[in-house]
Amino acid sequence: MGEQGLFGEFGGSYVPEDLGKVLGVLAEEFEQAVKDPVFIDEFKQVLADCVGRENPLTFAKNLSEQQQGAKIYLKREDLNHTGAHKINNAIGQILLAKRMGAKRVIAETGAGQHGVATATACAMFGMDCTIYMGKHDMKRQALNVFRMELLGAKVESVAAGQGRLKDAVDAALADLVENYQNTFYLLGSAVGPHPFPTMVKFFQSVISEESKRQIIDKEGKLPAAVVACAGGGSNAIGAFAHFIDEENVRLIGVEPAEAPSLTEGVPAVIHGFKCLTLLDDDGNPKPTFSIAAGLDYPGIGPEHSYLKETGRAEYVTITGEEALAAFKLLSETEGIIPALESAHAVAYAMKLAKDLRASDSIIVNLSGRGDKDVQQVFEMEHEANIQEV
Repeated sequence: MGEQGLFGEFGGSYVPEDLGKVLGVLAEEFEQAVKDPVFIDEFKQVLADCVGRENPLTFAKNLSEQQQGAKIYLKREDLNHTGAHKINNAIGQILLAKRMGAKRVIAETGAGQHGVATATACAMFGMDCTIYMGKHDMKRQALNVFRMELLGAKVESVAAGQGRLKDAVDAALADLVENYQNTFYLLGSAVGPHPFPTMVKFFQSVISEESKRQIIDKEGKLPAAVVACAGGGSNAIGAFAHFIDEENVRLIGVEPAEAPSLTEGVPAVIHGFKCLTLLDDDGNPKPTFSIAAGLDYPGIGPEHSYLKETGRAEYVTITGEEALAAFKLLSETEGIIPALESAHAVAYAMKLAKDLRASDSIIVNLSGRGDKDVQQVFEMEHEANIQEV
């Protein structure tokens, strides 16, 4: 990473001057905090006491045997308090907000898991919480909306645009521009202007810090590949972080075929930073849709853009149908219901395992559990059955 949060040509901070000053202060506070042993100790203690870290690296024996190839291991972020990797970053940033004296916190959310994690962290530390969520996502993730409200958060419906994750980010950034003097924006993915991508990576890197040690304990060597779904990119960059310097470990991000930012995107500025972005014919961010609300974003984290351009990481696509099949198969074979987002990574790992040796291993970052998606899948199945009749 270069100066001002640059990853090659990607990243940076393309924001109004006043907001740029606020983000500059945030960057300085973050840099000081991560060098402070007291802050790091508190972060690790809260992760242990309230999140339940470290979580297991589970050998998916039945799923692996079905593929007749490499061993598939699941990094169990689904076992975290609130059900996903999002809580790692939420705890880190809420501690930073507390250190900076903030009283009001805002956030965006797509599938609702970051919103739930932020609302949880705000409840723990007594902070006012407002969550922006697209109108369409609120409908398909109604249970998570109710969870956020139970936790004391105010959930603001965003009807602009498609009423999805991009539009929620737009609304949260507009709030920050207007209220930056008393508001902390707890951004959930590895996107946005500097220092957000760097902050999110730092707090999420606990995933690969643990899994790297765990796989060596279990297999005596590093994995052949680490696989993670990629929407904005927070769980993937956390899963990759401690393996980036291990050149023999393949890093594979899995995008929805319906929103392939890395495989089809071009360099562009979105939400105050430069990344590979899906654009329409007019040069505007292209409307996207995925059955997994957390992957429904036309851009990607700047470090992922850099890893793609330099060839250090590979990025592939999985269709909604393939993800849904993996969602069901993992449930049936291992007794683990994954989030639809995570199911994209599982689907690709199943393909990859068949092409590797039995002595190889694959780590799949199981970024979240599927409780939030069961109703949606039920309704999809119900509609399909009606159409067949």
